[in-house]
Formats: sequence, structure tokens, C-alpha cells
Amino acid sequence: MSADIDIDFANRDLILTKIKNIPARQHDRKHNSGVYVSDIPYDPVNNCSSLDYKEADLRGYFKIDFLNVHVYEQIEDQAHYDDLMQLDPPWSKLQEKEFVEQIIHINNYADLIKDMEVNSIPRMAMFLALIRPSKKHLIGKSWKEISETIWDKPIDDSYYFKRSHAVSYSHLVTLHMNIINEQERHEKT
Repeated sequence: MSADIDIDFANRDLILTKIKNIPARQHDRKHNSGVYVSDIPYDPVNNCSSLDYKEADLRGYFKIDFLNVHVYEQIEDQAHYDDLMQLDPPWSKLQEKEFVEQIIHINNYADLIKDMEVNSIPRMAMFLALIRPSKKHLIGKSWKEISETIWDKPIDDSYYFKRSHAVSYSHLVTLHMNIINEQERHEKT
């Protein structure tokens, strides 16, 4: 089985103190986010797996990426999260450079997103995929043209987003848009 599971946390270290885990290895050092929650050969000197995560995958070990995502630090509680997720994001604010520059994952693309009509989760997902190296050749094309090949795996090994990751990240982006919008409204009152 091949799978790529990422789990976002406001503070990944907090959860990792509560579950038995072994940090993954990437080349000759600890992986930035990957852990194993099952037994795997262990390197006590480097406090991580003795197998590189790619070799471990080939041997059937299953790595999970526990990621720190600062956006979640701004969520007060479950009700606040639920309320923010129910809001329609302020899509028109993607025309404002100062607004876009604050948003996770798209902050460096204010000029590009301004020229595109990103007004839905599916389009945000395609935009997030579009700014990856393997899909940059689609910049400047229509949404119809982009949608025809954006989810195709590249022939070479260049970095790209799978649809599942892009959709998940687009929800995070829109959540962050709603948080920033909420903060701006509170500052005005």
C-alpha cells in the first residue's frame, strides 16, 4: 500500500509526547515531520529510525507526517473552528496584496492570484497545485485548460500536489482567510 498521510497540529510536540513514536530519518538526519507509531529499526545515536524513510517505505513501514501549522493557534475552540469553516471566504480580498501576503501557502503569490479568478475551493486547490514546479507551465492558461492536466502525475520527478493534498490545503487557506478577515473586522470595531 502506498499512502501519504499528513496530520496538522497547532503544536505537534504536544501530541508526540502522548504517543509512542520514532522519528523518521531523511538521509543522515531526522525527518522534519515524519514519525513511525510502530516498531522500526532504531538509531539511538541520532534518536530516529536507522532506515531512511524511502527505504523504510519499501520495506513496508508506514510514516505519518505530523505538521505544525501556526494557523490553528488562532482557533479558540471547536465552536470557533466550526463557525469559521461555515463562512464563505472573502474571495474578493484575493485582489488585495496586503491581504494575500498574510495567508498561509499563497502569501508569495499575491500578483499571480490577483490575475486569476479564484473564487471556490476547487479553484484554490488548482491554484495551489499550479504554483508547484511541475505545473508552472500552466500559468496563464484558462481554468478549463488548467483543469485538464493539473492532477496528472508529472513524467519526471518534479514536485507536484496530488488532488487530495491540494483540496485539504485549500480548506486551510480559506480557513486562514476567514481568520484574517475576522481579525480585521474586530480591529475596526
